[in-house]
Amino acid sequence: MRMTGKIRHCLWMGAFAFACAAGLAAPGDAPTVKTDAVSVVPEPKEVGGEPDGIVQVANLIYAGTKSSTCFSDHFLIQAEKDSAISTSRRFHAVKLSSDELFEFPLVIMTGEGTFELPAAERQNLRKFVEGGGLLLASASCSSPDWDRSFRAEMAAVFPDHSLSAIPMTHPVFHTVYDIKSLNGMHGPVRPLEGVTFNDRLGVIYSVDGLNDTAHTHGCCCCGGNEITNDAQVNVNILAYSLLY
Repeated sequence: MRMTGKIRHCLWMGAFAFACAAGLAAPGDAPTVKTDAVSVVPEPKEVGGEPDGIVQVANLIYAGTKSSTCFSDHFLIQAEKDSAISTSRRFHAVKLSSDELFEFPLVIMTGEGTFELPAAERQNLRKFVEGGGLLLASASCSSPDWDRSFRAEMAAVFPDHSLSAIPMTHPVFHTVYDIKSLNGMHGPVRPLEGVTFNDRLGVIYSVDGLNDTAHTHGCCCCGGNEITNDAQVNVNILAYSLLY
C-alpha cells in the first residue's frame, strides 16, 4: 500500500523530516530550505538502488514509447549545492502506466509533436497527482503541437481542475530561491501554469520550456523561448514537491 503524501515526503527528505513532523511545512508557508541536513542512517531503497533520504525524480515514458530525454537533470546537482536536499543526481526512466510511478515525489514530462495518452496512463497520472505526487511538464522548443496535446490531455485527466496561471507570489517561487521573474532566451515568457488540488499544485506546466537544453546531450532549444533561470525554478519545484 502506498504511503500518504506527507509521510512519504518526510521519508524522502531527511533534511525536512523535523519540519514535516512538527507541521512546519504546511501549505501556505514559504519555507526556506537552506538549512543543515538532519543525519539519516541510509537504508536500502528499492527504486534506483538509492537509500532513504535520497530524493529521486522520474523521467516519464508516456504515450507508449515517447520519452522525456531532452530535459536536463543538472538541477538535481544544483539542489544539493544550494539546499539541504540530497538527490540521486540523475533521473530514473519510468513508464507512466507502471506502479513504479508512485515511488517518486516529482516526475518530468516533456517532448515535441502530437501525442495521446492511453486510458491506463491517464488513470495512473490522475491517481499519482491526487495521491500527492507532482508532475512537471515542459514543451520542448516551445512546441505548439505538444502544447495542444498536453492541454487536451490535462482536460481529459482532470476535467474538474483546469490549468491556470501561477502568480509569482506563489510559494513555489519562494522555497530555495526567491524568484521574482521568469527570464526568456528570446524575450518575455508566458507564466507557468498549474493544476491545483486542495491548495496544492499537482501539475506545473511551462509552454516556453524549463528543459535547460544547455546541459543536455544531443538536444537544443531549436528557436523556442526557453526559460533561462530554469535551474533555479526546477530546484524550487523539487523543494515544493517535498514540502507540500
